[in-house]
Amino acid sequence: MLKKLHIENILFLDIETVPQQPNFNDLDENTQVLWEQKSQYQRKDEISAADFYDRAGIWAEFGKIVCISVGYFTLKGDARNFRVTSFAGEEQKLLKQFKQLLQEHFSKAMHLLCAHNGKEFDFPYIARRMLIHDIELPYKLNLFGKKPWEVPHLDTMELWKFGDYKHFTSLKLLAHVLGIPSPKEDMDGSMVKDVFYQDKNLDRIVSYCELDVVTTAQVLLRLRNEELLSEDEIKKV
Repeated sequence: MLKKLHIENILFLDIETVPQQPNFNDLDENTQVLWEQKSQYQRKDEISAADFYDRAGIWAEFGKIVCISVGYFTLKGDARNFRVTSFAGEEQKLLKQFKQLLQEHFSKAMHLLCAHNGKEFDFPYIARRMLIHDIELPYKLNLFGKKPWEVPHLDTMELWKFGDYKHFTSLKLLAHVLGIPSPKEDMDGSMVKDVFYQDKNLDRIVSYCELDVVTTAQVLLRLRNEELLSEDEIKKV
């Protein structure tokens, strides 16, 4: 079934998120209380809500998106390229830009969105943040009333589970076991908040996000038993 998909109809994506404010004390009192309640089930008793606030970017209600990177294949004869681009910076603006891309180039029935752990994180996070910003959901993210087989989403982590719903595999681990060359990364997801708020280095976050998009595409190629992308086939646009 996976081999039957036209890979040029798939939009690969990854997002990077941070807490809405640099520090817990920057939140208003009501939001502080709500964060304390929301995070209570994950915090150990000795960890305060303030100390746990570094994790706030994981939840769409307390975080925000600072980068959405996307990639897609172009095929022409025997030539194959993978084009990568990013929307970064102010959240409402980047969400509108991403929506415009979906509507203009990936809105047809044949088009699919693909991310690693996308069904649990990227897709719902983007949809929630769009609604918070009063942005009408594009068709590819509006799942209301859709049956499971009608949802236009691929998830490389779900594909790797083979029905085992207890199994979590990070993108980095999956790339390693599948023999996908690891790109030289100078950061990981736990560093995004500090790189954004302290270092103010959005370009570094964009580069990291784009590497994950390329790796996700490489994973799908391996799951289809196809040749991996070479460096020459990856184009930044």
